[in-house]
Amino acid sequence: MNSATVLPESLGYDKERPVPELPEVETTRRGIAPPLLGKKIRQLIVRERRLRWPVSSRLAKRLQQQQLLSVGRRGKYLLFQLDSGCIIWHLGMSGSMRILPRPGAPEKHDHVDLIMDDGTCLRFRDPRRFGSIHYTSKPVDEHKLLRHLGPEPLSAALTAEYLFMKSRGRKQAIKHFIMDSKTVVGLGNIYASEALFASGIHPKRQAGRVASGRYAGLVRAIHAVLTQAMEKGGTTLRDFTDSRGRPGYFRHELAVYDRKDESCRVCRRPIKHLRLGQRATYYCGGCQR
Repeated sequence: MNSATVLPESLGYDKERPVPELPEVETTRRGIAPPLLGKKIRQLIVRERRLRWPVSSRLAKRLQQQQLLSVGRRGKYLLFQLDSGCIIWHLGMSGSMRILPRPGAPEKHDHVDLIMDDGTCLRFRDPRRFGSIHYTSKPVDEHKLLRHLGPEPLSAALTAEYLFMKSRGRKQAIKHFIMDSKTVVGLGNIYASEALFASGIHPKRQAGRVASGRYAGLVRAIHAVLTQAMEKGGTTLRDFTDSRGRPGYFRHELAVYDRKDESCRVCRRPIKHLRLGQRATYYCGGCQR
């Protein structure tokens, strides 16, 4: 696979644009899996190969007649386990997937169709073309995109002790620390901001200066925020809809993200906004220390 990154022409890279995060990807996984499982792939149609990495011209032939055994997730990657390999699919910055009973006429940004033997179609829409599709016949955890990832945020491996020990001597901001996929996988800008608010930790505080007890609160907050977001179908910020075209509703529950100058729901002080590592960061100066 060509590793050269392809930047979609005339679109640019918008660091402010929220990417589908773990709850959105998990919501997608839960929606697409039931109609596809156990079926064989009849055809892969790629109308636009210029995604983040060019889609291999050999991929369609490799996938033909392979049976889909499971749809998993690792961080923000969807894993389509087949009988002779695995598709690794990333939604990118604006990607979404829908299930159609029949393919039908594609719209402008419908770049990829995965058509099963009964005619069911998984359609990938990606206006900004930062999504990616890879295939491996080796153990998927050994793939270069996955092998260095940290623990899943909802797994038993993410503990206060793990974060505390990993953070010792680290001077980087706690928000950067928990958003690093080598620390914990899948925790993006929205939910990192929300978890830090829920645990009362200022996003600029050095990771190495956060006590173990506060890491315990942070782990609880990460679990609670992500679980609630998944129950609500994710957060709708500009583009995201689930596999049936429905928006996520967690936006209505956001405590700080995208609420600059609005009153904190706890202390009533105005929510503050700053730039942290080129990211929009929201927090409450009264609740977070």
